[in-house]
Amino acid sequence: MAHDHSRIDRRGLLTGILAMVGGVAVAPIARAMQAGMDPGYTPANPFMTADQRALTAAVSERIIPTTDTPGAIAAEVPAFIEMMLSEWYWPGERDLVMGGLAAIDAAARKTHGKPFAAIMSEQQDAILTSAMNQTLPDAPADSFEHLRQLVIFGYYSSEIGCTVERVYLPVPGRYDGAYPYSEVNRVFSS
Repeated sequence: MAHDHSRIDRRGLLTGILAMVGGVAVAPIARAMQAGMDPGYTPANPFMTADQRALTAAVSERIIPTTDTPGAIAAEVPAFIEMMLSEWYWPGERDLVMGGLAAIDAAARKTHGKPFAAIMSEQQDAILTSAMNQTLPDAPADSFEHLRQLVIFGYYSSEIGCTVERVYLPVPGRYDGAYPYSEVNRVFSS
C-alpha cells in the first residue's frame, strides 16, 4: 500500500508538538488529544471578556511575534487558548492560567497605568520576563508556563505554524554534512 507522504499526519504532528512543549501543561493537552480533540480554534463555550481576549492576544504575540513569518495572532492562537481553557482545562487549571493573565495585566496597570495590551513591547517583555521567572506579584506558580505552552502548541498545530513557519517536506533533499549553518533560514520537519 502506497502512502501519500505529501500530506501532514495531523495526529502525528500534534504528538510531536506535545513532546516538544513537555512540562506542566501536558495534562490538559494530553486529555484533549486522548479524547480525539478536533484541533479547531472556536470555543463551544466562550467565557473570556473582550479585555481578556485582548490581553491573551497581546501576551501570545509577545511569545511568538510576527517576524518574517506570521505570529500568534495571525495563527489564531488566542482563540485556541480560549477553546482549550473552556473545553479541556479543569476549573482549577483554568483558574491558574486566568490568574496568571490577571497578574500580568495588573502589573502593567500598576507600573505603566495602562492595560498590558496598550503598553510598549519593551514594557510587555519586562513584565513577561518577570512572569517567566516567577517573580511577578500575585501570579500563581507555573501560570506563565501553562500559558507559554498553550501558545506554542496552538501556534505549531495551526495551519500557519505547520505550513509557513515550518516548511514541510516529506524528503527534504540530499544530505550535505558540510552545509553552512549560516545558510539555514528555516527549520524543516518531516
